Amino acid sequence: MLNYRPKMFDEAAGSHASKNIFKIIISFILVFIVILILETIPPAIISWGAMKEEMARLSADGFSGNEWELSMKASQIVSMDPKIMVPTLFSTIFGTLAAIFYCRCIELRPVRSMGARKKGIFGSYFLGLLIGAALMSVIVLLSSVTGASSTSACKNVNYFVIAMFFLGFVVQGMSEEFIFRGYLMTTIGGSGHHTALAVGISSVGFALAHATNPGFGLVPFINLTLFGAFAALYMILFDNIWGVSAIHSMWNFTQGNLYGISVSGSGDTESVFRTTAVSSKDYITGGEFGIEGSLFTTIALGIGVAAVLAALYKKSSAASKAAQPQA
Repeated sequence: MLNYRPKMFDEAAGSHASKNIFKIIISFILVFIVILILETIPPAIISWGAMKEEMARLSADGFSGNEWELSMKASQIVSMDPKIMVPTLFSTIFGTLAAIFYCRCIELRPVRSMGARKKGIFGSYFLGLLIGAALMSVIVLLSSVTGASSTSACKNVNYFVIAMFFLGFVVQGMSEEFIFRGYLMTTIGGSGHHTALAVGISSVGFALAHATNPGFGLVPFINLTLFGAFAALYMILFDNIWGVSAIHSMWNFTQGNLYGISVSGSGDTESVFRTTAVSSKDYITGGEFGIEGSLFTTIALGIGVAAVLAALYKKSSAASKAAQPQA
């Protein structure tokens, strides 16, 4: 079923990218470093004053640690402020722009080869929003009914801040999809490599990109790889990037600002509900990383991957039959 090649791989085949998989990976790492620098500059400028104040407060409170540890602690605290978090989410637009620039101007291939198609954009995006919300809701429901967590309504909810987070996650989810699926996966697939290799490398790369997040470990790594595989296969199935961008954005928004769960270890923020861990076992609750690091997420994403694989098999079989000469 993973012998199936989407149209976007064929559209990327004429690019000037190297056919050597190691050169593709090295080029991606270099581009990714540039993206990280670009995305870090705006929030660093915005948070500079608050960082200095927080470092001074921590020092006055007797923080025991070197200058680096002090700055990291201050950064962790300051970055949880919505006035910093929201601009940080919006700054990820540089990731989308950099990925498009590299594919269009360096690899010299059309943007549609990244899955950015005009046809069906609104329908694909709306369906993706529903799937993203449903997936995270199922995970939270599993956690609640098994007694691993409890969810309660928040008081005095600032819906304006929540709306800003939604828009921020729209940008952030799209950015990561353009980087890992729109750029990396289609470059590998378009270079003639097997679809399974394109899915596998882009999924593992996506997971490793979160390795510095608080609470990252084996289960979060497995789950992020599964999410990457689900996203890649979904994008291949529908041959566009908009649906999976919406899934990614809504997954994060629903997790953080609807259910009040730390998104990939980023900390708690303004939300409609607050979900609190009851179990002390990190592999059940996700620990500091949040519910993305729980076995409930493993189960949900495993089922999701299986469902998309089944749909791909059906689509691939239908395409093979249609290509056979009629007697």
